[in-house]
Amino acid sequence: MRSTRHAPLLLHNTMRITEGHVAEFRAAVERAVAFVEEHGPQLAVQVFVDEEHLLAHSFQLYPDSAAIVRHWELSDPYIADVMEHCEVERLAMYGEPEQDVVGDFRPDVLVPRLIGFVRET
Repeated sequence: MRSTRHAPLLLHNTMRITEGHVAEFRAAVERAVAFVEEHGPQLAVQVFVDEEHLLAHSFQLYPDSAAIVRHWELSDPYIADVMEHCEVERLAMYGEPEQDVVGDFRPDVLVPRLIGFVRET
């Protein structure tokens, strides 16, 4: 699928894990990702944890802005569970989201797309 103004969007969320909460954070993220793998609209989700520096990086690829809104609606309890063990340090969004997604969301970084594609497997 060729990139357009409305698809796809890549989010990179950098989270600072609360000291002493690494195990709880990992468990909450595993539950959240298992849920979105089954029910969520994401095309891809990858989470990386740097325990030494108490940082986690989540990359999520969405087909369009509506999918981000749908994810928030479906996953709110899982997101809240994860956030009990961390705080967002930086949120970067790559692509051109619809205004309703940017409204309350306010990413720290918003980078427009030049060109790209998503390979269907």
